[in-house]
Amino acid sequence: MKSTQLRGLRPSFSSPYERKGYMEIKCSSMSTCSMGTHALRIASRHRINDSLLVLNRAKLMPLVTECRRRVYTFVQCQSSSSDSLNGNGSPEIFTRKTEQPLDQMKDRLIKSIGDPNNGSHPSSVRSELVRLALPAIVGQAIDPLAQLMETAYIGRLGPVELASAGVSMSIFNIISKLFNIPLLSITTSFVAEDISKTTRNDLEDDKLMDKHVSFAKAEKLRLPSVSSALLLAAAIGIIEALALFFGATLFLSLMGISPASPMHQPSQIFLSLRALGAPAVVVALAVQGVFRGFKDTKTPLFCVGLGNLSAVLLLPVFVFYFHLGIVGAAVATIASQYITTFLLIWTLSKRAVLLPPKIEDLEFGGYVKSGGLLLGRTLSVLITMTLGTSMAARQGPLAMAAHQICLQVWLAVSLLSDALAVSAQALIASSYAKCDYDCVKQITFFVLKAGLFIGIALAVVLGASFANLAELFTKDTGVLQIVKTGVLFVGATQPINALAFIFDGLHYGVSDFAYSAWSMMTVGAISSAFLFYAPSIFGLSGVWSGLTLFMSLRMVAGFLRLNWSTGPWRFLHQEIPKLKVPYGSGSPLSLEEDEVEYDYASTTE
Repeated sequence: MKSTQLRGLRPSFSSPYERKGYMEIKCSSMSTCSMGTHALRIASRHRINDSLLVLNRAKLMPLVTECRRRVYTFVQCQSSSSDSLNGNGSPEIFTRKTEQPLDQMKDRLIKSIGDPNNGSHPSSVRSELVRLALPAIVGQAIDPLAQLMETAYIGRLGPVELASAGVSMSIFNIISKLFNIPLLSITTSFVAEDISKTTRNDLEDDKLMDKHVSFAKAEKLRLPSVSSALLLAAAIGIIEALALFFGATLFLSLMGISPASPMHQPSQIFLSLRALGAPAVVVALAVQGVFRGFKDTKTPLFCVGLGNLSAVLLLPVFVFYFHLGIVGAAVATIASQYITTFLLIWTLSKRAVLLPPKIEDLEFGGYVKSGGLLLGRTLSVLITMTLGTSMAARQGPLAMAAHQICLQVWLAVSLLSDALAVSAQALIASSYAKCDYDCVKQITFFVLKAGLFIGIALAVVLGASFANLAELFTKDTGVLQIVKTGVLFVGATQPINALAFIFDGLHYGVSDFAYSAWSMMTVGAISSAFLFYAPSIFGLSGVWSGLTLFMSLRMVAGFLRLNWSTGPWRFLHQEIPKLKVPYGSGSPLSLEEDEVEYDYASTTE
């Protein structure tokens, strides 16, 4: 048995015969030569001078590896066979010239990472944002429409049933938002980061680099962030269900529904039944966060759409055909929620491993830490918005009705900006995890411009049509008169709202959860103090002024963070060098090898 081992950037040969006798090893870990089995092990660490090459490392590694294998080739001569000797007694050379011209390699590199002379591609950023934002807009609009349809069916049962269901749904939504929104936001960022890191590590792994064909096969992703999110969502959902089921009477009392009220019994029944769907709601939101981390908003839209379509079919059947009334409405909604969750999990199971083989692989620490921060943030938002509604209710029934109309329109049109923020979060989290700061810059600046444009466009549209739009909600002249005074609040604040939501998405994308939480708590405290005193002096205008102050301070806080010279956004104030590939040069890459070790071993028996 003969073993030959070569080390170094360029193979060194112990004899002239070995120098003549090298041949190409194919770019496959399963390749063989006529001498038997060859084991190829490549361990490489590079230092790439140009920083943009580092940013595009995940794309460049397969090309660099392939280029090396074609240039630095190794062949073991068949010294043990006399047939392999030529007339001079030297080993016969088995070579096949398959080296690619460097110009072709340059073209492949440029095709992979883009034309270096043109920098980043804003058009690709725009197209990807639009691709993610459009399904997200529709997906976020489905749930409010489903609740509106449920309310319409229950409203036909009578005013008591409608009021009871309204109170119960308010309690359910408050509890859900308090815990579910933080989990959704964190899951999106963590999964996007996990995918980027896993992809980069796999591309640098020698086994995957030796198997270009097998890497293209669709294999399930093994991401600790996915498993952690699902298990945490299931635990939170069970806790929510138990709290809502056994604490229904307590929550109703906090909402002012006493046991003597005719609304108490139907409200308690409806809330207790809806509590059974809490695990499905939380898990479904977590899975949607996973798909957002995958930069896929179409799949959740499809699953959520089918689930809500089942509600459309089941609601009239349970409510009217089986005469179950408010109980039937709750059962139909729960069934649709579990259908949605099943579809989401089933689809996700085709793309990722749901549960890890070891409990040690789970990463609850990051979720708990960031989730605790965002829990405080969400609580601040809910307290501020609830305080505004409470202060509006103290102005009388007409003022409260007008405030409710303005608030619903105000929140509904924000879906456009929120969907754009969600898309930006997923893209930024992916690029930021790969240290692709130039791409993060492009996304950040574009999405801010787009948000400002959307906000101004919404302001113009609402300013021109809000008076007519309000008539769809009520025909009461007294309410409509008050609503007209809210045009400035609903319309003029749209650019502020758009930028505030987008800044939230940007900070979530770089996992700046601590700043997002503490700044929101500060903003909420200031706005709540204003809301507590201003309505007693300025009436309903004081409420709207307080909510405007709340959104304005959110926008200012987000803007200030981007201008800090420290923190996750400090790269915005630093120059990022760009890759320049001179087309007349001899090599498309400027690499300085810290340590490149080629360990080729071949044996012959």
